[in-house]
Amino acid sequence: MSDEILAATRKWLERAVIGLNLCPFAKGVHVKGQIRYVVSAAQTEDTLLDDLERELKFLVETSPEDTDTTLLITPGVLTDFDDFTNFLDLVEVVLRTQGLAGVLQVASFHPDYVFADAEADDIANHSNRAPYPTLHLIREASLARATAAFPDAADIYERNIETLRELGLAGWRALDVDAPKKPRDES
Repeated sequence: MSDEILAATRKWLERAVIGLNLCPFAKGVHVKGQIRYVVSAAQTEDTLLDDLERELKFLVETSPEDTDTTLLITPGVLTDFDDFTNFLDLVEVVLRTQGLAGVLQVASFHPDYVFADAEADDIANHSNRAPYPTLHLIREASLARATAAFPDAADIYERNIETLRELGLAGWRALDVDAPKKPRDES
């Protein structure tokens, strides 16, 4: 199961995030093999917090040349988007209590991601949709270097919306980057 989850996440990263250039910073770390993919076996938020703390520690203790960023994939917990967004408050508490605010940040992706000001079926939501709930652990220093090298970093969000609206839902589906469908229970 873990191999399937990793494959789906990598396909999403390659086809959507990099392929559509939703994050212009992703290609470099992907090509250099500096992305760490971790599939959490957590079934509870407490266990996921333990995994998060372990991965934050790993990232801080590891050279960015070896691992610049981590995708912590959580297929067994936080499948409900509201639970996921509530959990993000705990993530911020962990960053602060571990003294990592300003050192690391966490971006969020979810299969049912909906921006606060958007309708659920707005294609723009797909810029933050991933096959599984995913926490993206990012080094602030790496992000600062990347945004300094990208002259229009502030325009990324608007450009992503434009790209996704041009692509449309049919185009997104053609990318085949959503979570694999579970077989229906025929009983």
